[in-house]
Amino acid sequence: MFPAAPAGTYPIDGYEKTGIERLVRLARMDSAAIVRALPYGARHSLEYVRLNLMEDPLDSLPAVDPALQQEIGKIFPNMHPSYSVAVFDMTPGRPHRYAERNPTAGYQPGSVGKLAVATAFFCELQNMYPDSIHKRWDLMRRKVVKAGPFGVYDHHTIPIYDPETERYSRKRVDPSDEFNLYQWVDHMLSVSNNGAASIVWREALLMRVFGERYPDLTYEEMMDYFKTTDRTTLRDLGEDVVNGPLRDMGIDGDAWRLGTMFTRGASGIVPPKGGSIGTVRGLMKWLTALESGRVVDAPSSLELKRLMYMTDRRIRYAHAPALDSAGVYFKSGSLYGCRPGTSCAKYKGNRMNYMNSVAIVEQPDGTRYLVALMSNVLGRNSAYDHQVLATRIDKVIRRTQTPDPSENIGTGEDAAESGND
Repeated sequence: MFPAAPAGTYPIDGYEKTGIERLVRLARMDSAAIVRALPYGARHSLEYVRLNLMEDPLDSLPAVDPALQQEIGKIFPNMHPSYSVAVFDMTPGRPHRYAERNPTAGYQPGSVGKLAVATAFFCELQNMYPDSIHKRWDLMRRKVVKAGPFGVYDHHTIPIYDPETERYSRKRVDPSDEFNLYQWVDHMLSVSNNGAASIVWREALLMRVFGERYPDLTYEEMMDYFKTTDRTTLRDLGEDVVNGPLRDMGIDGDAWRLGTMFTRGASGIVPPKGGSIGTVRGLMKWLTALESGRVVDAPSSLELKRLMYMTDRRIRYAHAPALDSAGVYFKSGSLYGCRPGTSCAKYKGNRMNYMNSVAIVEQPDGTRYLVALMSNVLGRNSAYDHQVLATRIDKVIRRTQTPDPSENIGTGEDAAESGND
């Protein structure tokens, strides 16, 4: 297991709403430090984040646009055949355009799968409070939960900031850690912490089981439930909680599914079921549903998009300089492993070497588009290739359809021999 480079999400003015303490540190940085630390596109406030397809929502992917398909095809002549990509141009005031390459090829999704966990979590929140957005966000800020055995073991560190002492540090999650629900979701998405992902998945399951009793559920009651419940029941419930919302959006199990919690501590309690797989078409269906307000509902979609907004160091696809001025909403994931009896370098697996990214890109000139990218190039760290592709895709979208600047653009598994980021 090896760590990814850290990346932060959520707009930096969001502390009062969420209680995510690391945002206080960003907000207190002087202007010079912010310039050094944050790309221009990472400095927008909460009010900047909007859903782009609310006025023209999609319930399915459009047909492939021949011209865009041809342009996207031209950027792959020297790329490994394992690369899969889906691109959707949703620039306001222009016709929607879609292109894809190897759209149904299946990959281990790695940490991109944490978006499915977040979807399950928001789905159960909506089930608890279908008529009150305020109660959902209030519960996320107010309810503090303990990691317990679900949080271990994970190599990714989480940021710790004390607003009173201004002390900042990073640490691994341990069983005694306690954070509010917003912070656990932020740890899962911003630094891709596997322990946090298992905890968020656990809390979605507990909301399903306990319903209106969940807000006052104690740690002892929670652990007693897992100790006394049949493992087959836990296995089936865990799978349904995380995959059911995807099916409701029309994403079938061959396009995207999760089967295993992200830490050994968690999978030892809630057994795996069905395995995990992802395709760029499945991920693109999720992205268009998000922008259309259909990931649970519009308020949940907007809050999830805020949680994906990158406000710190960008990695892999999002690290491309062409995106520095853009607002980027992003999740990356990788899983690599070595053949028995061999060794391989970090992100250069010779048995498997998955690297995946999903991104929403909003350029200052009004260009808006979605990308899902997956690869499995053995023996090569594909991070740089992903950056190159990000630059090329951005150039294609902006060259082939430059928006009119006068138009309104605002709408309102854990294994010892493998690395999993």
